[in-house]
Amino acid sequence: MSAVLFAANWKMHHGPRAARALAQAVLAGTKPVADRLLLFFPPAVSLPAVVEAVRGRTDAAVGAQNIHWEPKGAFTGELSALLAMEAGATWTLVGHSERRHKFGETDDETGLKVRAALGAGLRPMLCVGETLQQRTDGEKENVVRRQLEAGVGALGAEELARVAVAYEPVWAIGTGVNATPADAAAMHRTIREWFARRGAPAAGCSVLYGGSVSPENAAALLAEEELDGVLVGGASLTAESWLRIVATPRAGR
Repeated sequence: MSAVLFAANWKMHHGPRAARALAQAVLAGTKPVADRLLLFFPPAVSLPAVVEAVRGRTDAAVGAQNIHWEPKGAFTGELSALLAMEAGATWTLVGHSERRHKFGETDDETGLKVRAALGAGLRPMLCVGETLQQRTDGEKENVVRRQLEAGVGALGAEELARVAVAYEPVWAIGTGVNATPADAAAMHRTIREWFARRGAPAAGCSVLYGGSVSPENAAALLAEEELDGVLVGGASLTAESWLRIVATPRAGR
């Protein structure tokens, strides 16, 4: 069974000083656990501060919220995978719903970013999920499969083993409405089946749920064996809330 991943996406919150303090508070409130990984995704400007805060903790890692697929060039305001690595990141998010729906990131661009991340040595966490209309139309599985195909369909089994997937239904992001644990587990099975058909062991694929995760619903979500962890936004912005979520056991542990 894969490690449980607790991923904190701080979005456009917490500059270097606040980010360092929050990471330190979270780590001070937790002890290393062999089968649990704490992932911090701070704003790019705060990457070095959080990397310094987690130094020496084998159960913690830091990632970028977004990368460009080119290694360098005239791309004002962008962050390459190589620059993220130099800042100390070891992970990156790719295709978060806000990148897709607010900034126009396409399915094809997620594929470019995943390959750029792997080429630079970063582990990508590909975010997938349907809109409310797509869900209502009965298209949710087809949408997620299409996003998987575009994002990681060109990878071999060894590369797929380095990819994590976060299922984050668009209608649940920041709305306070989360998918039911059963709904989340069903989509996670769909994702695992997609990986298995491409030669990647289904059990080796880390699949997380994201979408209005809170201290109040984390236990019910992680009671589903299909869930390998959670990708959390708002509830990860304070140490008190995040520590309550991190303390949640996964099913069977």
